[in-house]
Amino acid sequence: MKKMDYQNVKGTQDYLPEAEAIRRDIRRTLEDVFIQYGCKPLETPILNYTELLASKYGGGAEILEEMYTLTDRGERELALRYDLTIPFAKVVAMNPTLRMPFKRYEIGKVFRDGPIKTGRFREFTQCDVDIAGVESQIAEAELMVMALDAFSKLDLNVTIQYNNRKLLAGMLEIFGTEEAKINKVVLILDKLEKVGLEAVVSELNAQGLSSSTVSSIRQFLTDENNTNYSYFESFSKENEQVRKGLEELKELEAYLEYLNIKEKVVFNPFLARGLEIYTGTIYEIFLTDQSIKSSIGSGGRYDNAIGGLKGTNETFSTVGISFGLDVIYTAMSASENKVKENQNIDYYIVPLGTPKEAFLVANDLRSKGYKVEYEMSNKKIGKALEKKQTKKRSAM
Repeated sequence: MKKMDYQNVKGTQDYLPEAEAIRRDIRRTLEDVFIQYGCKPLETPILNYTELLASKYGGGAEILEEMYTLTDRGERELALRYDLTIPFAKVVAMNPTLRMPFKRYEIGKVFRDGPIKTGRFREFTQCDVDIAGVESQIAEAELMVMALDAFSKLDLNVTIQYNNRKLLAGMLEIFGTEEAKINKVVLILDKLEKVGLEAVVSELNAQGLSSSTVSSIRQFLTDENNTNYSYFESFSKENEQVRKGLEELKELEAYLEYLNIKEKVVFNPFLARGLEIYTGTIYEIFLTDQSIKSSIGSGGRYDNAIGGLKGTNETFSTVGISFGLDVIYTAMSASENKVKENQNIDYYIVPLGTPKEAFLVANDLRSKGYKVEYEMSNKKIGKALEKKQTKKRSAM
């Protein structure tokens, strides 16, 4: 018989107990924070109709290239969800009687056939909170405060970068960017910190933009005042999107200053987020020490998705945030925040030739609410205690 080649599918991995203990601790911490902020639990299917996930109100062209698709026995075209956002929008669209505002959290597996790098896999777990039915920037402010609260409880020092898609798109309109190319240019600008100015300018030229447009964008990227709202004031007078984006940013900042978290958040006028779904405020969360370069959480406002899925042009105020469990785990395991395997066990029972009696003791302790591990392998006491030297107590 030919020996089977045992290995995981590329981009997936097993988590042995010590690693999974850390992941469960992260998950519990996040879930406790979500509940503390009044979010209700929700679970949506991993399998969806391809038409839903491929909707123009979904993740956009780049994510669709990474979507896993399949057919069932009835030859229906299906896909594995690539995020938890569109399934959430579908739930709201299908349930018009939901009481607003509707705040939900969901923690679940998602799948993307994309590049693999530190903390990024093809099967991974997202921990999302979304709020539907709130027009004010107080919704964004609450999610940003919640994120800082969660990472504080995880002992991770983070910085939130934020921007507004209206502001960015409006500036590109002013610079003469063709409407059909704005989304592509936005994605190119999003790479500025990763690839540098010259690489970005080169990509802009490759898009066939006019030399005056590229020159104006370059000036925008290099102007030392571009992180001050005052820089955008004159542009807001000639473009409605810039005016509206600036107005939303100022409203958000008023909340951030009042809540005294301004030192943990940074305005980045080129932050774009890769998804075309976003219509307003967007944000990404980074480790302050940059030990991991990619973001460990992100989100933003997407007011067109629910109305679009309902088949109407109405805007439906919606804002969300997503935490990447796998990349947070990578950050935690690289720090000194590791959770010891089985550290929550209260008693470790070693039978010493009395298996039935010891089993009865274990059962009695469990009935009283203690967490108990019963040694079933007939190990001698020395070997058993060597195995469990990290236990809080041992009983025989």
